[in-house]
Amino acid sequence: MLHDILILSAGLLLGLVIGFFGAKYFMKKYLKKNPPINENMIKTLMMQMGRKPNQKQINQMMKAMEKYQ
Repeated sequence: MLHDILILSAGLLLGLVIGFFGAKYFMKKYLKKNPPINENMIKTLMMQMGRKPNQKQINQMMKAMEKYQ
């Protein structure tokens, strides 16, 4: 009985550790392939909406985006 509990606990702990590092690896890979929003993306988005953004507006949008990341 105690032996089974120890094996189950060890397996759960090992699964959590492997899962954590696996998720960390895949997130780094995903963010490298698909980087978060940058200044060029904001500028393009605003121009598609019919606005000509200046640098101050782009900086404000970048600060707002960093707040939510």
